[in-house]
Amino acid sequence: MVRTPSASLTYDVPMGKRDSKPPYVVRPPTAVLTRGFDPRLSVGSARPAVFRSSTYVFSSPEAAERAFSVALGRARPDAGESVDLIYSRLSHPNAEILEDQIVPLEPGATSAAVFNSGMAAISTTFLTFCAPGSHFIYSTPVYGGTQHLIHQLLEPLGIKGIGVPAHATDELIQTIRDTPELGLVFLETPANPTLAMCDIAACARAVAARAERPLLAVDNTFLGPSFQHPLEFGVDLVLYSATKFLAGHSDMLGGVVLGRDAELLASLRGTRAVLGNILQPDECWILDSRLPTVDLRMVRQSKNAQRIAESLAGHAQIEQFFYPTLLEDPEQIRIRDAQCTAPGSIFAFELKGGKPAAFDFLRRLTIARNAVSLGGVETLACHPASTTHSELSPEELRASGIGPGLVRVSVGVEHYRDLLDDFRAALDALES
Repeated sequence: MVRTPSASLTYDVPMGKRDSKPPYVVRPPTAVLTRGFDPRLSVGSARPAVFRSSTYVFSSPEAAERAFSVALGRARPDAGESVDLIYSRLSHPNAEILEDQIVPLEPGATSAAVFNSGMAAISTTFLTFCAPGSHFIYSTPVYGGTQHLIHQLLEPLGIKGIGVPAHATDELIQTIRDTPELGLVFLETPANPTLAMCDIAACARAVAARAERPLLAVDNTFLGPSFQHPLEFGVDLVLYSATKFLAGHSDMLGGVVLGRDAELLASLRGTRAVLGNILQPDECWILDSRLPTVDLRMVRQSKNAQRIAESLAGHAQIEQFFYPTLLEDPEQIRIRDAQCTAPGSIFAFELKGGKPAAFDFLRRLTIARNAVSLGGVETLACHPASTTHSELSPEELRASGIGPGLVRVSVGVEHYRDLLDDFRAALDALES
């Protein structure tokens, strides 16, 4: 039996929107469970309900007029104003609750926008802040889907991308200084799949030094939100494939953009409304339920990965190992120590036997699964050159350091000794 709300409660804000705040500042692990949601507006439910409505009833004709003025960018909400909801393509209670509750996980953020995939978050960012005829800079290697977006959509629209190796700090800074009509600098750090690191602070200083300042955005999927906080270094926007660590169970798609400037996020939501790529209510509800355990999962996964990587690094069949604690370049070590608090749960290694050895290794795994994606509670392994980065040309693969024998691993929450035995057995079989 569903209990109806008390008649004494007044619904002067959209269902699920009212915020009941404690009279003191709470820490992020508490905030993700308390802010942005008032149980009184969901008939006492301790956690948010799912609101599957496509359209919302206005409190008055004047409220409807005001809502459309705000939605179309003709006006901005006043401080503390709660604007009526209109239509779920624009926003809905579950999106607003999620956008409120995810903010504390990213230090420095004040606002967020959620999307129906990580690529939706990335493409909406580029399309919002890069005008035809402008340039943007991006670090390489970059996720294969982002690479495809750059070459197949943005460049034909007259938006020119300039790729710079992630580890080449001096080249990145010089390119930021010299590129005309620069609208955006987009960094993916650590890089997928080689884990090369960009110096976020140096790029932020270079961006700030320009007379016409471009935006600086960081894809923080690999280490955030637990182990790397780009906004603290002067970044404008932090992007996530929420499919990965934020959701953490390989059962949904999602994307998030967070930032310090609420106006930038409002612009993104405006483009999102046109493209229709908001995250749907059910997925918002699922993702919101995962936020309290993000740090717990990521810490366990990082500890597992570090133990495994440092145990496997000297194996006779491995030519090169890619993992933050195994870096040898002093500059990369300096960047790691300056901006990362833990190494994370992704590593990669180049096998001596090339592609045949990589395929044989993957075929012999019994606990780790041969699948793309990452950040889930289960361990996944893949061959980037033939899967996630297969759209890169042979020249781009070589320039990015993605060899034919490279295997990428996302470590889950299984017992690390079982995973270590699984990897060792597959590697030893290559040797025999």
